[in-house]
Amino acid sequence: MKQIGRFYLIAILVFLYTPIIVMMAMGFNESPLYELPFTFSTRWYEALLANQPLLKAGANSIIIALTTAVIATTLGTMASVALSRRTFRGRSLLQILLLPPIAIPWLITGTAMLIFFYWSGIGRGMHALLIGHVALAIPYVVLVVGTGFKTVRADLEEAAMSLGSTPVHAFFSVTLPLLYPSILGAALFAFAVSLDQFVISYFLATPGYTTLPVQIYSAIRKGFTPEINAISTLLLLGSMAAILIFARFAKPGDTRDKR
Repeated sequence: MKQIGRFYLIAILVFLYTPIIVMMAMGFNESPLYELPFTFSTRWYEALLANQPLLKAGANSIIIALTTAVIATTLGTMASVALSRRTFRGRSLLQILLLPPIAIPWLITGTAMLIFFYWSGIGRGMHALLIGHVALAIPYVVLVVGTGFKTVRADLEEAAMSLGSTPVHAFFSVTLPLLYPSILGAALFAFAVSLDQFVISYFLATPGYTTLPVQIYSAIRKGFTPEINAISTLLLLGSMAAILIFARFAKPGDTRDKR
């Protein structure tokens, strides 16, 4: 059984990573039609430097994703504090209402946002994209940080306050450092959700302002080029580096006593 389980795990990893490896490799292939034999070349990375629409869309995606991560993490962490440390009427209902935005198909969410933004006068553009991405990312942040709260003892804050600390000082000096791995993980989650978002971006973007997923979709409709492989590889390497940094410094899952 152990051998079967190991083979099954390896098969899943191969299935998941083979398309990514092929995509990265084809970004260094001389042929624009992915012809074999493989001939190493960096021509598509050089062509990427001259592809201003793709670079501009990539920069837009990174800016929106970073802004989304900051705003969603701040608001989501504050909401997690209220849901985890406070008791008030309707608390259980609010916790339940966090789940539907995650489960509802993004196509329906995007349509609803487009109609509401037009009805309310918000319109489309970067501001609309940012509002939509933050709205989608907040539930993930609340769930991740809320899970982190379950591993933090509430009596530590009480002990700090019994020694003369104020509630605000106790939270920032005791609880917040213990929540750091969860908050950082939630921020990365919000960044990834925003960077990968296509439906909301497609509905709310304007012709003069678009994100990378929408730009890639438009480029594929006109004719796929390995320049898309090149920029996808760069984003993938950047995402992997962020995950490795998080794993190195945050040490998620490490529950050992560090006294």
